[in-house]
Amino acid sequence: MSNQKKLKIKIFDKEYSLLVENEERAKDLGDYVNTLMNDLREDMSDQPSQTVAVLASLNIANDLFAEKESFNKSIDKATERINKLNLLLEDIS
Repeated sequence: MSNQKKLKIKIFDKEYSLLVENEERAKDLGDYVNTLMNDLREDMSDQPSQTVAVLASLNIANDLFAEKESFNKSIDKATERINKLNLLLEDIS
């Protein structure tokens, strides 16, 4: 059984009711999205809300892809080091 709780968060002047397991994380995510959208609205006050929302989504997706790429590079480096250590261990044995 899940431990979901009801939570209301406000994003871009609209309130959303969510079922969440981690309230603190959901609040942080809501704050992040809200801040990003409000910052974009300040920079592009002539654009409709939907455009601001799509651009915010693209910015968030870009951040996610960059983090995934960085993570994958770290995994590749770790795998390479492990392979080198395995070769050294084989030489010792």
